[in-house]
Amino acid sequence: MKRRQFITLLGVATAWPLAARAQQPGMPVVGFLGPHAAEPNASEVTGFRQGLNGVGYFEGRNVTIDYRWANGQYERLPELVADLIRRQVAVIVANTAAAQPAKAATKTIPIVFTTAGDPVAEGLVESLNRPGGNVTGFSLFKVGNYAGRILKGENPADLPVQAPTKYELVINLKTARALGLDVPPTLLARADEVIE
Repeated sequence: MKRRQFITLLGVATAWPLAARAQQPGMPVVGFLGPHAAEPNASEVTGFRQGLNGVGYFEGRNVTIDYRWANGQYERLPELVADLIRRQVAVIVANTAAAQPAKAATKTIPIVFTTAGDPVAEGLVESLNRPGGNVTGFSLFKVGNYAGRILKGENPADLPVQAPTKYELVINLKTARALGLDVPPTLLARADEVIE
């Protein structure tokens, strides 16, 4: 699954709580919690916005995204989560490091996480097929497309985390050349896609 598709799925997954609260006055608020600085994560934020746009949510028009960045100071994450909870966000979006304090702070606000590891071993969910509680999300080794089910109003705790059936190797030769890297022909032959 390509990175852009993955981030788009995250945006779609986030839309479920927004749709559930859409009938309330005012715009729904998404809490976007990042453990690092905003600048290095600009492409993820752009992809996230595009995912929300794909399901009809446009920042500033019918949804507000409230960003909180810890700038590498992980000890600030509980304080930032508390601030989002006071703001009464409809959903909190976070990676593993930020999802942990979010999970500890609220049992009612849905939390959508991304992780590169095993969400069960990291303590984010009880199991892959029944996450439990108010937490669901995507793992780079266990990615699921929840779009249809979430938009139908299913609770994030009821959504399983599924394993992808295919991984793709994409090599960008222009970037490799710019970095001074020489990509061996055997690696190019194994790639699913080569970008000239």
